[in-house]
Amino acid sequence: MKLKRAYSPKEVLNMKIPSYDFTGPWLASIGRPAKSGVWLVWGSSGNGKSSFVMQLAKYLCRFDRVIYDSLEESTGLSLQMSLKRHKMEEVRKRLVILDREPVEELEKRLGRRGSPRVVIIDSFQYSGLTYPAYRELKERHPHKLFVFISHAEGTRPAGRTARKVEYDADVKILVSGFKAWCKSRFMEQPGEPYVIWEEGAAKTWMEDGQKEDAPEEPAV
Repeated sequence: MKLKRAYSPKEVLNMKIPSYDFTGPWLASIGRPAKSGVWLVWGSSGNGKSSFVMQLAKYLCRFDRVIYDSLEESTGLSLQMSLKRHKMEEVRKRLVILDREPVEELEKRLGRRGSPRVVIIDSFQYSGLTYPAYRELKERHPHKLFVFISHAEGTRPAGRTARKVEYDADVKILVSGFKAWCKSRFMEQPGEPYVIWEEGAAKTWMEDGQKEDAPEEPAV
C-alpha cells in the first residue's frame, strides 16, 4: 500500500485552510473555526439548548447553507414555535429543514453537487450512529461541518458513544443556565461563555458568575 505524502512544517503553515470569520460574541466563544470537522453541543432540558442551536444555525447561515435534520422533534409544534421565536424566516433561502431523515438518506443528499456545507443533526442519540459509523461519516465528507446535538447526563454527553465523540470533536459546547460554555481547538484557551438569553442567565447565575451546579469544562 502506497504511503500518504508527508509534509514539512513550512508546507503545513502555508496551507490555505478555509475558516469562518466569526465576530462579536461568537468569536469570543469559539474563535475562527475551520469550515469542516465536527462540533458537539449538549445540555440538560430547560437550560436553553434548543435556543442556542437555533441561534447558531442562524449565524452559520451568514456564511454557508445549512441543513437541520430534526431527527428527534420532527417538524412538530415545538420546532415550529422555535423557528418563529428566532425569526428563522430571515434565513429561509439558506436553511434546509429535514423531517427525521435517516442518516443513510441524508448522506445521499450530501453527495449531491452543491449540497449545504453545514449539517446539524438533532440529536446524536436519535441518529443511531455507532462510533465507527460516525468516524466513517465524517471521513466520507471531509469538506462538511457536522454539528451534533446530544442529550446530557449531568455535565457530560449522554452515552458512551457521544462521550467518545466529545473527545474527537473540534468544538465542544456545554449549555447550562442559558449560557453556552465552549472549548474550541481554534482558541488557545476556553472561550467566553456565549449568553443565550440575558434574562434567563441573570436569574440563574449569581453576581460573581457562579451557581451551585456550575458546569465543568468540556473535555479536551
